[in-house]
Amino acid sequence: MTLTALDHVQIAVSEGSEEACRSFYLGLLGLSEIEKPGGLRGRGGFWTRGPGFELHVGIDPDFHPSTKGHPAFRTRALDALSNRLASAGYAVRPDGAIEGRRRFFTDDPAGNRIEFIEERDET
Repeated sequence: MTLTALDHVQIAVSEGSEEACRSFYLGLLGLSEIEKPGGLRGRGGFWTRGPGFELHVGIDPDFHPSTKGHPAFRTRALDALSNRLASAGYAVRPDGAIEGRRRFFTDDPAGNRIEFIEERDET
């Protein structure tokens, strides 16, 4: 058995935060919404797609924000994304714990920790 790729990551959000999270992931981050399979539509939440990955956002009635575990997204425009999020009122927390890697954390509207890391050429 050999794993070949990561298909998707699912995060949970609270009831009532779905539209704010949709605006965050689709509007601010620029992911595209994709249709959920028919049997899953009644559960709430939404699915998104980015380049080479999917992020599924599900509603959890017993939700607690994920403040440690988190998805990390690569970007070639770390500073522009940081400015965009800060301008929209999101706290941007730079982190220099990994030598030679620029990154920051923020929280989505449900309080989940999200990381953004500068993509670099691996040549």
